[in-house]
Amino acid sequence: MVASVHSLCQSADFQPGDRVQTLRGTTQGVILRVLEDGRIVWQPDGVETELTGLPESLRLL
Repeated sequence: MVASVHSLCQSADFQPGDRVQTLRGTTQGVILRVLEDGRIVWQPDGVETELTGLPESLRLL
């Protein structure tokens, strides 16, 4: 239980090309770029649309 809490508290170092998943686990994709303000631009698998989100809404795979 403690290890789970610690893993959530660690900040992820997102890089272009990293595989990510939404926190709910419903969508996976790849990071395209990290914006200067820290937001993540990523592309879900199987679509050409780019999504922008906060790093707190994604987890590394």
